[in-house]
Amino acid sequence: MMIKTLGATALVALAAAFGAGSAMAQQNIRIGVLTDMSGPYSDMGGPGSVAAAQLAIDDCLAAECKGMKIELLSSDHQNKPDIGVQKAREWADVNKINAIVDLTNSAVSLGVQKLTADHNFVAMYSGPATTKLTNEECSNTGFHWMFDTYALAAGSAQAITKMGGKSWYFVTVDYAFGHSLEADSAAMVTALGGTVVGSTRHPLNAPDMSSFLLTAQSSSAQVIALANGAADTINAIKTAREFGIVQSGKQVVPLLIFLSDIRSLGLEAAQGLTFTEGFYWDQDAESRAFAARFQKAFQNRKPTMVQAGVYSSTLHYLRSAAATKSTESKVVAASMRKMVIKDPVMRNASIRDDGRVIHDMLLVKVKTPAESKGDWDYYSILATIPAVDAFKPLATSACPLVKK
Repeated sequence: MMIKTLGATALVALAAAFGAGSAMAQQNIRIGVLTDMSGPYSDMGGPGSVAAAQLAIDDCLAAECKGMKIELLSSDHQNKPDIGVQKAREWADVNKINAIVDLTNSAVSLGVQKLTADHNFVAMYSGPATTKLTNEECSNTGFHWMFDTYALAAGSAQAITKMGGKSWYFVTVDYAFGHSLEADSAAMVTALGGTVVGSTRHPLNAPDMSSFLLTAQSSSAQVIALANGAADTINAIKTAREFGIVQSGKQVVPLLIFLSDIRSLGLEAAQGLTFTEGFYWDQDAESRAFAARFQKAFQNRKPTMVQAGVYSSTLHYLRSAAATKSTESKVVAASMRKMVIKDPVMRNASIRDDGRVIHDMLLVKVKTPAESKGDWDYYSILATIPAVDAFKPLATSACPLVKK
């Protein structure tokens, strides 16, 4: 079914209600994808997240949601918290939105999370990384779905420190996501006996990474850690190769990088990078089948972990709404916590009291051009990080919803 875009917002009527005597047939659900549609995070979320949400809706309509009417909206938050919060409030007050997914940007997400306290919608975050969403800013109806800065540190920072990378220098994007990623990674490094010798911060979507990388190169650090994402990470890795930083023996570590970024870089530039992933399309038969469907639906591309998370979260929400025959956010959210997460994306997944979705994470290494067997064959899986180890322990949570 075609998506018709009206300005910044797309509205898709994906199924008409039928059976006037059915309670579910009278249930009208609206889901909004609030994402970066054209900026630095648009490749890993953006229009691909809209396509992922549509796949989830189609799958639920063919099963548990049969007979329901589901509408899909999308909007560009432009990575600006005021714009994102304004759109979420408009959706809640005017469009009577029932769920918002993706949200890509941590600062936007924290603003939207505050709205869940007095607006009747569920928020499911697959794109942002800040751990605040399930700590001091947690919500009864907010769920952090795919990854966060602790999980990224638990994989990359822990593995590289244990392999001998003991001294670290951080190049960090200067907003909530970068600060959180640096803090969690630095804590992991020091806990394992390593040291942080310095850090520098840069604006989001920095046009030139040269000065930041040269400062890092001049440090005594063995590891230059990139606490940024998307276009900033791509530019930093390219700059590091152009300046001979990688060739000089320093290890450049992207703490958050996506499949779409590796494609943009190419295997020649990206080979050898080691990092943490929440989903890889070639993990097993289930993931390959899902990725093939996504690729057919969206520009012949494999899904990033953000887009995979949008599919998983949307499907789980819809199944819970169908099971409860309700659109009341607290009712559906309670069902989401109880219902088993079963889909082609997540492995060993469950939802904790703080709204954190825990699941297995992957430690991966980018293949060399010679190792790759074809298009999109980018990663070797080095290890699976069990769900219970990948995320911040619930006992240390600052979420007031968690019983101590």
